[in-house]
Amino acid sequence: MQEYRPKPELTIRDEASLRALFPATHELAIKKCQATLDKHARDYIARSPFLCLGTQNADGKADVSPRGDPAGFVKVVDRETLVIPDRPGNNRLDSLVNIVSNPSVGLLFLIPGFDDTLRVNGTASLVVDPDLLETLSINGRAPTIAILVKVTSVFMHCAKAFRRSHLWDPDRFLDRSEMPSLMNIILDQTEGAPQDDTQMNELDQKLEEEYRNTLY
Repeated sequence: MQEYRPKPELTIRDEASLRALFPATHELAIKKCQATLDKHARDYIARSPFLCLGTQNADGKADVSPRGDPAGFVKVVDRETLVIPDRPGNNRLDSLVNIVSNPSVGLLFLIPGFDDTLRVNGTASLVVDPDLLETLSINGRAPTIAILVKVTSVFMHCAKAFRRSHLWDPDRFLDRSEMPSLMNIILDQTEGAPQDDTQMNELDQKLEEEYRNTLY
């Protein structure tokens, strides 16, 4: 695949040039941004089983990580503070390392079946307060660490992206078999996936077993 390089004159390099391409922002789109977690934001978070966490390192390199648990897993501590448990993963710690060097974070909360989403921006810190962690326990296991977010802005995001993508429409769901399994893809990208189907199936089953044993 040939590398694409846009012409310099066709690249937007400043905010004025960017805004010149679009109509002015609707006044309500500006007013909807809140500084604290009001009743509606708290109700949305209480129903959300999934969020995307956006972070950046000290050099500005960005990362987005999915976080999921039973609905209400993110706890609202007060109108300006929420806390996200960090569950067992692959221990790359990408988001956590980024927060240590750059505390600015962006959160996108989703509720299955809802086309609108909740966006929260703020400043994060990593906490190991045992009393707080205990309130985040599932199946008797508290997280090792939690992400505490001091909120700076909160607003609802409209449904257009989900309407366009038909994300929740079962008639649009794809069969997972259309692509190789996760284990197959990772092995193919690294040391090479086995060509023997039986061996590959065994590796897939081991990953499923790991999921069952290490979710919490």
